[in-house]
Formats: sequence, structure tokens, C-alpha cells
Amino acid sequence: MIPVELPPVLAGRDKELAVLRAALDAASQGRGSVLWVEGEAGIGKSSLLAAGLTGGDGTCEVLWGSADQLSHRFPLRVMLDCLQVRLRSPDPRRARIAEFLRDRRPGLFAADDVSYTATEMLVSLVDELCTETPTVLVLDDVQWADEASLMLWHRLALTAEELPLLLVSATRPVPYRQDVQTLRAATLRRGGTLLSLGALSADDVRTVVTGVLRAPPGPGLSRLVGRAMGNPLYLRELLDALMRGQATGAALAEGELPDEVLERVPASFADALSDRLSVVSAPTAQMLRTAALLGGEFAVTDLAALLRRTASDLAEGLQDAVAAGLVVSVGDQLAFRHPLIRQALYDSMPAALRAALHCEAARALAAAGAEPLRVAQQLLAAGRPGDEWARAWVVEAAPALAARAPDIATELLQRELQASPLDRVDQEALTVQLVRVLFGAGRHAEAADRARQALTMATRPEHRAEMSSILARTLFDLGRNEEAVDVVRSALGRADVPAVWQARLLASLSMFARASTGDLDTADDIAREALRIGEETGDAFATAYALTDLWMTHSVRRHHDAALGYAERALAVLDEAAEHADLRAFALDGRIFSLQNLGRWSEAEAILRRTRALAQRADGPGRGTSAVTAAVLLYWLGQWDDALAELGAVGPDATGVTYAGLRERGPVLLRHGVTAMIAGHRGDSAAAAEHLRAGHALPVRTVADRENRDFLLAAAALAAEQEGEPARALSLLSTLLDRAPGEMTLRYQWMPELVRLALRADDRAVGRAALQACQDEARAESRPGRAAVAVRRCQGLLDDDPGPLREAVGYYRSVGSPVELAETLEDLAAVLARRGQQAEARTLLGEAIDRYGAVGAAWDIRRAEGRLRRHGVRRGVRGPRPARARVGWEALTPTETRVAVLVAQGRSTPDIARELYLSRRTVQTHISHVLGKLGVRSRVEIAREALRREKLSDTGS
Repeated sequence: MIPVELPPVLAGRDKELAVLRAALDAASQGRGSVLWVEGEAGIGKSSLLAAGLTGGDGTCEVLWGSADQLSHRFPLRVMLDCLQVRLRSPDPRRARIAEFLRDRRPGLFAADDVSYTATEMLVSLVDELCTETPTVLVLDDVQWADEASLMLWHRLALTAEELPLLLVSATRPVPYRQDVQTLRAATLRRGGTLLSLGALSADDVRTVVTGVLRAPPGPGLSRLVGRAMGNPLYLRELLDALMRGQATGAALAEGELPDEVLERVPASFADALSDRLSVVSAPTAQMLRTAALLGGEFAVTDLAALLRRTASDLAEGLQDAVAAGLVVSVGDQLAFRHPLIRQALYDSMPAALRAALHCEAARALAAAGAEPLRVAQQLLAAGRPGDEWARAWVVEAAPALAARAPDIATELLQRELQASPLDRVDQEALTVQLVRVLFGAGRHAEAADRARQALTMATRPEHRAEMSSILARTLFDLGRNEEAVDVVRSALGRADVPAVWQARLLASLSMFARASTGDLDTADDIAREALRIGEETGDAFATAYALTDLWMTHSVRRHHDAALGYAERALAVLDEAAEHADLRAFALDGRIFSLQNLGRWSEAEAILRRTRALAQRADGPGRGTSAVTAAVLLYWLGQWDDALAELGAVGPDATGVTYAGLRERGPVLLRHGVTAMIAGHRGDSAAAAEHLRAGHALPVRTVADRENRDFLLAAAALAAEQEGEPARALSLLSTLLDRAPGEMTLRYQWMPELVRLALRADDRAVGRAALQACQDEARAESRPGRAAVAVRRCQGLLDDDPGPLREAVGYYRSVGSPVELAETLEDLAAVLARRGQQAEARTLLGEAIDRYGAVGAAWDIRRAEGRLRRHGVRRGVRGPRPARARVGWEALTPTETRVAVLVAQGRSTPDIARELYLSRRTVQTHISHVLGKLGVRSRVEIAREALRREKLSDTGS
């Protein structure tokens, strides 16, 4: 749908039209692109797009969104308008997204970033739309677009070339915005096309005048239209003013104007607009000024509510406005024909009057049941805090605003707090809501300051308890564990603390106590008391939180059976509650973690995929496991390309890698560590170094940070060994020997590697320390598991004894742990070679190398060959292993092949995600890899390559 009138004559834009129509044709054939159109206000950007997009063959669906000054601070507003996401949409996908945004509220501990989740849903929607039909998205007046919409646009631009998707953005050079300029630079850097529109030439102006007036202009008329300075909008207003003048008919027929007519023609755009307004009645003009308060587009029902009239009362005036060329119809709404028209009407009202009218609009919209963001938009524009009604509304609407637009909620609350006078009740209500919003937005230092203020004024026990909880959480997230413990103990010391909050505070205290003192028994006692009270009060959050505390303490003790039981109980409690997505994700990750430690790899993988499937079907963002947890599991399963796809699908600061303070930066350390580890094993030293630098740049302040840095340390040790510095490698990996009380770190999974490095550096003391660490963990295991097997590996290496290593090989074969199996096969081969059993050593070396080759571990192959060559063992008659293909269909991993086949079948990214139990972003990462390896640019070309391969296969058979 194109909400812009086609100009009566379009001149001087032939080159730009050709570029636009070529891009439209390419999109209709499956090859997307990105266009960036820029030029001053009124220069004809929208008219160009309307003309170019109307001239296609009709195969593309055009969706259009326009930003304006009132909406630019509301996350995703313009993209929601562009994609027609509305509650009453006949498309259930769009309606579902609108319902999600309407109903979402921040969790007790800042469950998930609603804008982030909504962005994922919108990207999926665009993908599905493109699968159904080639799609064009137009974002007009980008200079006013909100930041979240700009980020979403950038996301779409990254993959537009792969889809039948044409992205067109139009913007003015002013006002200058750095984020818009950053998006522009990124668009052009990735091959986007720039269309820069300038003023029309004198010949082009003559063409327009001739086309509109049906006669070429004479000298006088040419001087008149010269006032427009080649600006098409002003030129049109001048010509329309002439057309409205009855006395000019005869003169125009001769292409000339008498002097008295020339004097009556508007001298400026503002005058031209006033002339246009003169053709509608005064009540209609005033109605349009009121409509300007609502933004560039407005619903008739909203305007009726603001004017306290019925829609039928407004019908005649609005029809006159349409006839006068002031507004146009856009779907089920009306829009000003040009933003400058709306701005001129808005600016024509005195500032004090505008402020009063915005306040009235806020009340009227709220009374009519409008969504909170639209009411907030009016209050922000009014800029008049202190009104009793507005204050009450802000307090009531703060949770809904915080979920969609936390910065807006923060500003409105702060405005009201700064207004005076405030009684104690209002001050408490506003401050408590502000603390909740700040904490949910991750602004922890500000939240802590405001929480302290709230505690000095709070009169309600539940407010005191909640503010204490948030203050403690912010301190804990900042690594100030002891202070957090003091805050919680002080809160629990009050006699009036509500039972629900007593349970929640105790659950937090258990976590803090474990992290600060490492006293697991005390943490257990506190968690069990929290669990008892939580179950008595029926509070799902406190109950599940306490159960995850017990999961944590039992995991640290290596009582993995019991830990698994607590994680499953927590999930059972949370499955009965719709909220607490962050805690649910934490418990899901804990369940997979426990299964890994029990060596139940296939179950862990099955649960990962089943959880993803449930999340996909339920459209429940936050209900699945994190990408980092999935990547760690896939690393140990030897599915390294899939692990990298998971990690590549999230940025280092994405909400998907944290649990709202439960583990903070730990998963980010893991993200860099796992990626660097795979790169190192594959011999990609540049990629490994990049992630090592990024990981080492992160502070290690909390226990969670220490618990999740093991991959990073192991990757750093691997890099040092590759650089010929085994002593430094040994020193780096030896850091893992030091496990603080209460710390989770799984030392045992790195100890066999530490023993190997120690023997290479002739430092048996470190080797024995590694063995001792493994033995300590194995003794702690409630059931012999991975730690016990790691002991056998360490013993076999230190004693040069193949027996324990054979046991480990047998275990890894039985449970399906390919990475550890390959490493142990290499170790066993080395021990046998030193004992003169070259034949068996050669066989085991061959299997180890085959397994390394399957995951692309080029470095491990070279190390294993060098290690065995010293004892006279080579791979023998196998010959050199064929290098892994880097391009072409043969270079695709099994998952990439399955993705490519599904793409060739015309399946959308969300469909593929559901089919393969992956996240949508992980599938997109796989598609990008497929495009790169096949050397193609779009999904259509993937389908062609698949068809060509199928024909070749049929011919060969």
C-alpha cells in the first residue's frame, strides 16, 4: 500500500526511476537490495518512490511506514506501522505480535528485553512475508525514526540480498542524527545504492508547469515559479494556488500572467499552505490543527475522542480536507499529504495552546482505552508535569510503558518526581515505579541510588521489601556481594516483611551467600527455608528461585543426580506460570548442564531440541535455552559448525546471553571462549586471537565470571602452545587448578590437557596437581561420571599406562562424547607408541585423526601426527587425508545441507527453525554460511544450485 499521491507530472527523475524499477524487478525475481534516498524536505523523495513502486508488474507487496517527530522515541513504532502490526489485523501473525507487545510486562527480575524479542518476531514476520511473495518495505522520513526501528532496519538490510526483499529508506539531511548516519554508512558499505535528489532544473520545472497547466509558461509565469527554487513541493503549491484562482484562466491559456495576478500568488510555502487552507471552512481548518497533535497519521476515532464528537460528525470536514489535498487515506487511517503540511499546522498554534491540547489529548485517549504509548506520546509533547491525573496515570501505566519503552517511562516518572509539591504517598509510588523501570532497563547504578531513596520514604512493607531486593541485586551484579548480603539480612530483620517477599529475599540471600562465602551448607539451609515459605504462599517465583539455588549448590558439590531433580522441579513450577522467562531459561540451562555432567549427552541434546520446538510453537521468546548453553553442549558433541552458528546468532551484548543478573557477563565470556577454542583447534589463529582479545577485555568480578572463563583460559593456553610457548600454555591452564569455595567451575574437563602440557614441559608436579584436582571432584560425584573418567585419563598419562586410557576410551564410546574420545584416542596411541606397540598405536592414531578431521580440527591433526612421529608412528597406508572442502556443496556441513534443501523447497526461516529445532537467528547464520560456500547471493540461487545438483545426481545414476 502506497500512502502517497502520485504527482501529476514527474520530471527530472528518469535516472532515479530506472534504478528504483530495476531494483523492484530484481526483487520480484528473488534478488533483494537496499536503496537509500536522500534530499531536502519537499524535494520529491516520496513522490519518486510512489511513482517507481507503482510502475512494477504487481508481483511485489509494498509496505510503507513514515516516521514523525512525535513517535521517534517510541521503540519500533515506525516499523510496526510499516509492517501493519495491529491487534485487529486479519493476519494472525501480526495480531499475535501486537498482543505480545500489549500484554508484556517486565518480570520481577527484568525477564527479557521486549524490544529485542519483538525485533526477532518482526524479522521472522518479514522472512515469512518474503517467502509468500516478493516484498518491498519503505521507511520514509528516517530522520525521525526511533532507534529500535533503525536497528531492525539494519538487521533486515544484512540479509535483504538473500531474500526477495527490497528495502527503501528516505531521509532528509537535517536534523542530523549520528545513528541515522551510521545506518547510512553501513548500508552503502554493504553495497546499498544511494539516490541523492537535488533541485529540479529550469527545463524540468518548465516540463512540470506545462504538464499541470496544459500550456508552456511565459516569462512572467517562469519568474513566478522560479520562487520554488526547483523544489517540487513548493512548485506544486504555487501551481495549485494558480489553479484555484478563477481570474487566471484566460491568462494561463496563453502561458502568461498579468501583474495583478502575480501579486496575489503566495510568496512562500507557508503562504501557499494558508492559501490551500482557505478553501476549507474554519471549523475544518481547526479540526486539522487538532489532528496535527496526533502525528503524521491519525485514526478518525482518536480525533473524534479528542474533539468529543462522533466520527460521523467529522465526516464532512474530513472529506473536504481530502478534496483540498491536505490529507490522504492510508488504510484505516488518515495522513497528512506531506509532513511539512502537518508541521505547518502544528506550528501555527501557540506553544501554550499546544501544550494544553496535548494534555487534553492524553486524557481523551486514555479514556477511550488507547494503548499507553499513545497516551505517553501526548504527555511527553505537553511537557507539563504536576497534573494530578497525569501523575496517577503514569504510576498505573509504568509497567506497560517499561516493557515497551523504558526510557519514556523513566522520563515521565522523573518529570513527575521533579514537580512540586508532592505528598509522601505520591512520592513513594513514583519512586518505587522508577526503581522497577531502571532495574528492568539494566541501569543498575541509577536503580541502586533510587532504591536507597525509596527505602527512606517507603511506608508500605511490600515496597520496602521489594526495594531492598532490587538494591541487593544491583550490588550483587556489581560484584559487591557482602553489601548485597547485608541489605537482604537487614530487610529480613523487619517484623512486617510480607511472606512472599520473605521467600524471595531468602532465595536471593542463598545465591549471594554461596557466591560470597562459598558456604554451601548455609546456602542450602537458606534455600530450603525460602522453598518452604514459597510453597506455603504459592509464589511460583520464590519457589523456583529456591529450587535453582539448590540446583546450584548440589552442582557445585557434584551431586548431579540431585541437582537434575531440583532443576526439573523448578521447571515444573514455572511451567504453570506465564511469567519469569529469565528464571525458566536459567533452569532449562541447568537441566542440560546436569545431564552433561552425568554423561547423558543424547538426553541433553534431545531436551535442547525439544525445548526449542516448544518455544517455536508457543511463540514464547525467553522460554528456550540460551544460545551459549546450546553452543557448549554442541562443542562437546563435536558439532562445532552448529555451535558457531549458535554463537554467531547473538551479539556480545544481546539479552539472549544473560539471565537478567543471575549470571551476568559469564555467558559472554563463554561466547568468546568457545568461539576462540574452536578457531584455535581449526588453526584459525586470527579468529582465535580476536575472540581472546574480546574475552580478556571483560572484567572478571563475580563468581559467575570465574565459573564461565574456563573455555577462554583453555583457548588462550592452546594459542600459547601453537606459538611454541608450552610453559606459558601450562601457566595459563594451571589457573583452573584454583577453585574458590562454592565455585562451580568444571576443572576436571581440562585436567587431562593440563597433564599433557605438564609432561611436555617436564613439570610432573603440575601434572600430579591436575590429577589430584580430578580425584577430588570424582570423590565428590554422587555417581561416577565425567570427573571419574577424567581421573583415569590423567592417571594413564602420568603413569604411561594404557589400561586407564582404554577404560576412558570405552566410556566415551558408550556415552557418545566425540571430542573427548578423539583426545583420549590420541593419548592412548602416544602411550602405546612409547611402549613399543606401534601397530595398535597407528590404528588408534588413524581413528583419532579421522575424528579430528570430522570437526575440522587441523591443529589437533598436526599435533597428533607430530607427537606420534617422534616414536616412529605414522598413519601408514591411509595416505594424506583429503583437505576439507571450503567452497561448493561438498563444503556444507550436515546441518547446512539440510538448511539448504529446505531453503530450496521455499521454506521460510521460521519454518526451517521449527523443522530443525533451532533458533531463527541460528538458521539465518547457517543460510549465510551456505550462501558464502556456494558463492551465491540469494535464496533463489540456492534453490537453483540444489536443482542443478539434483539433475547431476539423476544423470549420474
